[in-house]
Amino acid sequence: MTKLDEAKKIRKEIEELKKKTKILEAKSSKKATKKAEAKPTKKATKKAEAKPTKKATKKAEAKPEKVVKPKKLTKKELEEQKRIAERTVEDELEEQLTESEIENFQIEKVDMERLTNKICDILAEKESDGMLQSELWKKLKLSGRDGSRLSLKLERMGTITREKLLENDRWTYKLILKKTPISTQSIENAPCLVCTVEQKCSLDGEISPRTCQLIEDWVITEFKKPLKAK
Repeated sequence: MTKLDEAKKIRKEIEELKKKTKILEAKSSKKATKKAEAKPTKKATKKAEAKPTKKATKKAEAKPEKVVKPKKLTKKELEEQKRIAERTVEDELEEQLTESEIENFQIEKVDMERLTNKICDILAEKESDGMLQSELWKKLKLSGRDGSRLSLKLERMGTITREKLLENDRWTYKLILKKTPISTQSIENAPCLVCTVEQKCSLDGEISPRTCQLIEDWVITEFKKPLKAK
C-alpha cells in the first residue's frame, strides 16, 4: 500500500468518526430536550394539582355545611296550626254564615219542627253517649251540608251540644242531646183534646190512657208520618 492509499484510508476513517460524533450529539441533544420539556410539565402539573386541592380542602374545612334549624313556633302559631289541622265543614260554615242565616236555616219542603223532634228522639236513645253526626244524617237521609247547617242551628237553639273528635283520621262532631224542644204540634191531633169521655178518664178508672185504643192508634200514626210537610 502506498502512502497515498494510507492517507485516503485515514481520511475516510476521520469522516466516519465525524459522522458518528454528529449522530451521537444529535441523540444526546434530543434526550436533553425531552427531559427539559418533561420535568417542568410534571412539576407544573403537580403544583397545579396540589394547589387547588389544598385550597379546596381549606375552604371545605373553613366553611362547614350549615345545619338549618327548624324555626321554633310560638304558642300562638302552634295553636293556629292545630286549628287548621282540626278544621271541619262546620267550622268553615260558621265563618261563612251569619248568625241570622244559621238560626233561620230551613230545608226546602221539610217540616223543620218535625225533623227536630225526630233528631231529639234518636239522640235521646243514645243518652250521654251521643251519636256521630255523619251516622245521624245518613239515618235521616240528609246531605252532609244540610246536616252540618242543621247541627249549628240546633246548637244555637240549645237543643244539642257538639263534641269534636277524631274519627277514621278525620275530625268530625258527635251530637249529644241537651234538651227536648217543646212543641204543640206533637199533641194537636191527640184524641184527648176532643174526647167525649175525657171527664171520666183516669189512670185507675175504667176509662184510662193506659188502655185507650184511640191513644195507641194516634201514637202509631204520628210515628209513621214522614218528615216532609204535607
